[in-house]
Amino acid sequence: MERTLNIQKIGNKNSKATKWYANWRFITASIIFIIALIIAAGSYYQANHFNSEIKINNTKVGGMTVDQALDKLKTTVLKNVVFVGSQQILDGTDSKMGFTDNDLPNIKKLLKSQWTFFPSSKVKDYSLMPGSQDHFRNQALKKQVEEKLLAMNQSLKAPQDAVVRLEQGKIVVANSISGEQYDVASLLKDYDKHEYISEIRLDPVYIQPIKEDSEFVKNQQKKFEEFLAQTVEYKVQDKVFTLNASELIKNASISNDLQIKMDDAGDIQNKIAEINNSQSTLNKDFTFKTHSGSVISVKGKGYGWAIDVEKEIPQIIEAFENGGKSVSASNIYGHGWKGEGYGYDTITNNGIGDTYAEVSIAEQRIWIYKNGQLVVTTNVVTGTHDNRHDTTPGVWYILYKQTPAVLTGRENGKITYQAPVNYWAPFTNDGQGFHDASWRGNWASNAYLTAGSHGCVNTPPSMMKTVYDNLSTNEPVVVY
Repeated sequence: MERTLNIQKIGNKNSKATKWYANWRFITASIIFIIALIIAAGSYYQANHFNSEIKINNTKVGGMTVDQALDKLKTTVLKNVVFVGSQQILDGTDSKMGFTDNDLPNIKKLLKSQWTFFPSSKVKDYSLMPGSQDHFRNQALKKQVEEKLLAMNQSLKAPQDAVVRLEQGKIVVANSISGEQYDVASLLKDYDKHEYISEIRLDPVYIQPIKEDSEFVKNQQKKFEEFLAQTVEYKVQDKVFTLNASELIKNASISNDLQIKMDDAGDIQNKIAEINNSQSTLNKDFTFKTHSGSVISVKGKGYGWAIDVEKEIPQIIEAFENGGKSVSASNIYGHGWKGEGYGYDTITNNGIGDTYAEVSIAEQRIWIYKNGQLVVTTNVVTGTHDNRHDTTPGVWYILYKQTPAVLTGRENGKITYQAPVNYWAPFTNDGQGFHDASWRGNWASNAYLTAGSHGCVNTPPSMMKTVYDNLSTNEPVVVY
């Protein structure tokens, strides 16, 4: 009996345990289901809504769906205020962000990229450009920013580059000075990279001067050093004069492309003037060896040359500035009819050469030489020795030759005579020259004292053709 009771008790205990276990399983399953439901609901929400502190283009889209975010972006207004640093430089026209339904996929990508399993309060601001280009923002507003910056620069202090100059023969570097002008190109590049939000804040970037320790300045200094080491050979007739840049060039500037420009040519001009004074023959005395072998001094008159110093300077400057090695004198002047000089190409016989005509007033005779050889000599009658009609001493040149010709004499503006001649070779600008004189009867060696010509060299008709044929245009005529 007692055993039966114990079995009944044990059975009752097992029944209670089974019932409790069944209840526990139900509760547990319910809890798990609820949790799963909560997780599924949260996951669904997280997958379709932005986290609470998410922004797109500085516009809050936290807690919104993709469609809601797109709708908000469509209606968001851009104020288009532009700052450089803390300074507002432009308050542009308001504009819409310009998003359309075509931008939905990109917003979905942002939703996916910001997704977290659990809700997050982390602040994130995404930058997103609309698919359709915003012409106002990319073009019109950008142009306004550029124009505003350029206008501002007009009143701002410009930077000053380090400057390399040649001053009084020394290479001098003036230090750079910083300025206040904006580097517009750099700011516009920053503008292009800027996020698509109402306020455009550009970091100030200023135009930087070329620094004195820059490679550019060092190259300019080196160029000046090379420039000062230059020499130019200046050729005058058969002589060569060395012009040293370091001695003659005192002041010069250099461009960004390393082209040196001289500021003045004072010392070069003085040097060429010095060379001219030593080499030219214009208005100087010629040392001349006469037919008899005596050496005399004869003043240069129509014959002679000089360097036009001022006209020579530009080609010498050009040679120095462009690395030229030599320059030949080419601007020659004298007492020719058109200002031309004579004798520059003649080096021998003290500048008179070996082809010339010799006229001796004292001996009343002429000698004509060709290449150093006497080809003709004859007696002549020169100008009357009365201080008005003397044949003028000096070194002249044959102006031209004419056959036949009519000689016209003038005094005080009136024609005093007209005489036809067969041969005419003038050697002075005022009408003295060689010609035949068929009318002359007195050919005595002293005729010139009282019955000479009006200044010309009267030549016997029998000899004039030979004389004429042996005279050459531009050749010297030495009268003494």
